[in-house]
Amino acid sequence: MNTGAAARPYRILFVCMGNICRSPMAEAVTRGMAQSEGLASLLETASAGTHGHYHAGEPPDPRALRVGAKHGYDLSKIRARRVIEADFDRFDRILAMDEANLSILQRLCPEESRAKLGLFLDYAPELGVSEVPDPYYGAESGFERVLVLCERAARGLLAACEHGQLAR
Repeated sequence: MNTGAAARPYRILFVCMGNICRSPMAEAVTRGMAQSEGLASLLETASAGTHGHYHAGEPPDPRALRVGAKHGYDLSKIRARRVIEADFDRFDRILAMDEANLSILQRLCPEESRAKLGLFLDYAPELGVSEVPDPYYGAESGFERVLVLCERAARGLLAACEHGQLAR
């Protein structure tokens, strides 16, 4: 385990479109799993959106709040915000929920920070899917599916952090 006293936590930013569904779920699930597994000191998590200021300052979608709480993840303190230029310097990994948001991040990102970009589900290759589906226009069951995908990817991400496999 790479937890030397001098090592700072990995800084992970999760990104979806509006920052009210998938990315806050990924943030809360990853943080919650890290805490329950005694790995909280290994990482800092945050989330943001790529699109406009539609939901800036708002809490996550009520369905995300309910599903998260039902499974023991607290999303209540998360507030939507847009990706900003400073994020590309601040975070070690910037993980998009889908290819469309990854493409937007690639256009926004300075060349020297491109290696930080990826898809969250890259940390769960066994699933055979690369995108977390957007549940916004569907039923609460879509949020349940997002939570399951986030838990699987969070396990892989935490293992990479724990074994010092992420670049800083």
